[in-house]
Amino acid sequence: MDLAIDIETYSDIDLIKSGVYRYVESESFRVLLFGYAYDEQPVKVIDLAGGEELPRTVWEDLFDPAITKTAFNANFERVCLAKHFGCPMDPEQWQCTMVQALTLGLPMSLAEVGKALKLDIDKQKSNAGAALIRFFSVPQKRKTTADSTLFPVSKESQHRNLPEHNPEKWGLFKTYCAQDVETERAVRQALEKYPINETEHRLWCLDQAINDYGVLVDTQMVKHAIKCAANHQNELEKEAVALAGLDNPKSVSQIKKWLKDAEGLEVESLNKAAIPGLLKEAESETVKRVLELRQELAKTSIKKYEAMERSKGTDNRIRGLFQFCGANRSGRWAGRLVQVQNLPQNHLEDLDLARQLLRSGEYETLEMLFGNVPDTLSQLLRTALIAGEGNKFVVADFSAIEARIIAWLAGEEWRMEVFRTHGKIYEASASQMFKVPIEEITKGNPLRQKGKIAELALGYGGAAGALKAMGALKMGLEESELKPLVNVWRETNQKITQLWWDVEEAAMAALQQGWRSYVGDHLKFGIAQPAPGMTALLITLPSGRELSYVRPRIETDPRFNKPVITYEGYEQGKWTRLKTYGPKLVENIIQATARDCLAEAMLRLDENGFRIVMHVHDEVIIEAPEGDDCLEEVCRIMGQPLDWAPGLPLPADGYETYYYRKD
Repeated sequence: MDLAIDIETYSDIDLIKSGVYRYVESESFRVLLFGYAYDEQPVKVIDLAGGEELPRTVWEDLFDPAITKTAFNANFERVCLAKHFGCPMDPEQWQCTMVQALTLGLPMSLAEVGKALKLDIDKQKSNAGAALIRFFSVPQKRKTTADSTLFPVSKESQHRNLPEHNPEKWGLFKTYCAQDVETERAVRQALEKYPINETEHRLWCLDQAINDYGVLVDTQMVKHAIKCAANHQNELEKEAVALAGLDNPKSVSQIKKWLKDAEGLEVESLNKAAIPGLLKEAESETVKRVLELRQELAKTSIKKYEAMERSKGTDNRIRGLFQFCGANRSGRWAGRLVQVQNLPQNHLEDLDLARQLLRSGEYETLEMLFGNVPDTLSQLLRTALIAGEGNKFVVADFSAIEARIIAWLAGEEWRMEVFRTHGKIYEASASQMFKVPIEEITKGNPLRQKGKIAELALGYGGAAGALKAMGALKMGLEESELKPLVNVWRETNQKITQLWWDVEEAAMAALQQGWRSYVGDHLKFGIAQPAPGMTALLITLPSGRELSYVRPRIETDPRFNKPVITYEGYEQGKWTRLKTYGPKLVENIIQATARDCLAEAMLRLDENGFRIVMHVHDEVIIEAPEGDDCLEEVCRIMGQPLDWAPGLPLPADGYETYYYRKD
């Protein structure tokens, strides 16, 4: 039996900025409404804020393993109800309809999923629901009005709207809660032919455990980082005011006017990309220094420290850092709150010293020894995530995982031999491309740099533009070298190049002929109808998991006057029709397969009793007791062969540390 649930809540903590785990820790947190329905039975809403109580049978079923609890974004309901009842909610007993939708390439919002599935949903009521949430679920300063004379403003009600303040809206709020239960159930029923499989459900349960446990934050370091940045910013602003006489050195319009008056510079933009060019144009040392100050003032590394401060719980752990299946095209995890997937790398020579100076508030010494303050704080970001007392981090990752997978899928034998032996793909690539013995491709050899940039930029159909975007010109390559570099890489990697077009041809064939097509032994392409009125191009990965492209069709690309595959997907905040082609599909396939390799490793590590606190792309971070010499065992488990990827060499390597860092 299924029990569909939707709740409405209140807290004075910003849910989006701080996350649900911090949200429920507030003393003001309340579950206001509990909407539910068993299977096909009518929806009922329990008005908890109005004094109603949950029926005993429903309460018992919330903890009964035989009853499957379902919700759209079940993490929210599960965490909120665990706090409300003071009892853990076992994720094994829950199914997340949002995750089910995401696995099929659908949006992350309940309303948007309903719209994409063309369900019969009252759009006007849905829009009104957002306004009702703002009215009842979000803090606000209440004004003295007619209703507040009838109901005296208590300490609690002066910061929020209570049901009695507007009974009519409260009635609409209950209707909205019931509608969400109906919509979630309709979505689940529409997608019932494609339920979340057992492996993915196990993985989601592990994801919930990782999010529930969280990772510890060095609060002293975070506090000093925020203060250090503020002090440095004040100093920069004072210098800018002294040099340019501006009222507000952060004002773009004031700086533009000053640059024109001071040196006749006509400035269109003062963004990060524009400043280096303006520095070259400027002649006056004063103007150059003001531009440099502007550049430093625009640094944003402090925002992640503020996110750490804002989202940490009462025990100084940040929870809810990962969104399962959040990367829509590959099914990879997406980051939340601090976004650990894109933390800056650290290259400081003495990381320990830099951390100690910051933690002790020695800002001047920190700047004197390490220079640029924003850059130093940026490089220290990772290190603010620490192992708990008496513990350490064991960090292990797969080396060049995407390069290994694409070589394996394409059958690029020379690359496979590299990965089976020394693993030096940059050197080997340069050796193959330029017909030079690999022994000569040392770190100082410019050919290695060309091999590296080619490997990073060209695996998914990239050309000269991709090399530029990857920083080829900044690395010293000339514009005239780029196209020949693309050509020689493709010539050296003919099977990978062929894979791009084989994948495109197979996808086209599936769309045109409506039956399954294959690429090699590991990829299948087919058309399915996951929901009424919704077709999808499904790509079956080596693991058996499927990538889904919603309502695909073949159109004519007007730029090249050739057929192109289009599908519905999310981009830049809206559901729209997108284009794709062979190399882009291969990129999705490789990244999705890399995700599946990491997922398999995480499940194995969990089964062996290791506590995973974070994972970043191809890396797992485990919290282990200080005296536990387990690095070798962790790497061994991660590197075990995969049944569904025979012949894929995927060794793991790692290190131990007391704070998170890049080795």
